[in-house]
Amino acid sequence: MDDPDIPHHFICPISLQIMKDPVTVATGITYDRESIQRWQSHSQNNTCPVTNQPLPIVPDYTPNHNLRRLIQSWRVSDQVPANYSSFQGKALAGNLIKNVNLPELKVSSLKSLVSLASESENNRAFLKEVGVVRAMITVIVSCYQNCTIVGLQEALNVVYLVRFTRDDTRSIISKHDLVIHSLTWVLDLDDDDDDDQITTMKLHAIVLLKDIIHNTKSLVLERLNRDFFKTIVLILRHLKINNLEHGIKEVLHVMLTTCTWPRNCSMMIDSGAVFELVELELGSPKKAITELIMAVLFHLCSSADGRAQLLGHAAGIAVITKRITKVSPKVDERALMIISLISKFSGTDWVLKEMVRVGTVEKLCMVLQVNGLHSYPREKAREILKRHSNVWKDSPCLDVTLLTR
Repeated sequence: MDDPDIPHHFICPISLQIMKDPVTVATGITYDRESIQRWQSHSQNNTCPVTNQPLPIVPDYTPNHNLRRLIQSWRVSDQVPANYSSFQGKALAGNLIKNVNLPELKVSSLKSLVSLASESENNRAFLKEVGVVRAMITVIVSCYQNCTIVGLQEALNVVYLVRFTRDDTRSIISKHDLVIHSLTWVLDLDDDDDDDQITTMKLHAIVLLKDIIHNTKSLVLERLNRDFFKTIVLILRHLKINNLEHGIKEVLHVMLTTCTWPRNCSMMIDSGAVFELVELELGSPKKAITELIMAVLFHLCSSADGRAQLLGHAAGIAVITKRITKVSPKVDERALMIISLISKFSGTDWVLKEMVRVGTVEKLCMVLQVNGLHSYPREKAREILKRHSNVWKDSPCLDVTLLTR
C-alpha cells in the first residue's frame, strides 16, 4: 500500500487525525486541542505524550493559526484519502507496541496507547487488529513475574478499553498460563500508598477476570485455587467498604460463574463468601446487586457447609426473609429456594423457631395469599409450610386451610 500523501505535521500525534484546532504546548509540540485536553484530563497526565517532558498543571495552549490555515487550504483541495486514519493508526500502534519492549520508551509508549484507545471506537478496532491485547497481557504477566507496577496501570487500562472476544480470550489463555494469577495478584496489591491508582487497577483487573471466565469457562474454572477465592472474597469486602458499586457487580458476576462447579463452591465457602454476601445484603444494595447476591447464595446454600455459614450469621435467615416480595420476582424465586434448602436439610428446632421469630413463616403465608394459583412462588411457599406445619401450626399467621386446598 502506498503511503498516503498527507503532510506529517497536519496529523495530531495523539489522535492520528488531521488536526481541527492545532495548539502548541509548552514543550513545543503541536496537538489537536481536543486530544491534548483529553490526554491531560485522563488519569491526570501532566507529561507531553511525544517528549514525555512535564507540562504545566494548568493547561497553557498556544493556538497555531498558521498551521490551521494551511490545513484548511489543503482540505479544500480535496486531497484527503479515505483510508489514511486506519493506515496511519495501525503503523503508529505497531511501532508503539514494539517500543513497549524498550525500557526507556515503555511507559511513554503505553501512555500513548491509552490515549489512542480512549480516543475512538475506530482506534480501538485497529489496536486490536495489530495485537495490542496480547502485547498488554504480556506486560501484565511480566509485571507479576517481576513484582513491579511500572506500566501496569497503563497496560490494564488499554485492555480494559479494547476488551476482547471469546476467540481473543482462548488465545490468551492458551499462550499465557499465568494470566489468571497475574490479575489475581493485581487484586492483592497493597493500596495504602496510592489508593486511587491501585483501586483503578483492581477495578480493571476484576472486569478482565470476569470477561476471561465468562468467555472460557471450561478452560479456567478447573484451574482456580483456594487463594483465588480468598482474594475474590477480600476484594468484595474492600469494594463494599469503599461503596464501589460497579466493582461489586463485577465481583458478583465472577462468583456466580465460578460457584456453579462444586469444587469451586466449596473453596468459596471456605473463604467466608456466605458471611460477606450477607453483610453486603444488609446494606440494602440496589436491585441488580441483590439479585446477584441471592443467585450466588442459592448455589452456596446447596451444600451443608454453605447453609451452616448462613445460619451462623445472626442475620442470615432474617435478611433472606425480608427481601421476599420486596425487590423483584427473581429475588423472590432465589430467596424461596434458599429458605426451602434450609428448611429441608437444616431444619433443626432452633432453625424452625428462628423462622418464626424473624417472620419467615409470616412472609411465606403472605406469598401464598398474593400469588396466583400454580405460580412458582406460591407452590414453593406452600411446600415449605406443609413440610413443617406440625411445628408452625400454632403460629397466628398460618391458616392451615391454605395448605390443604
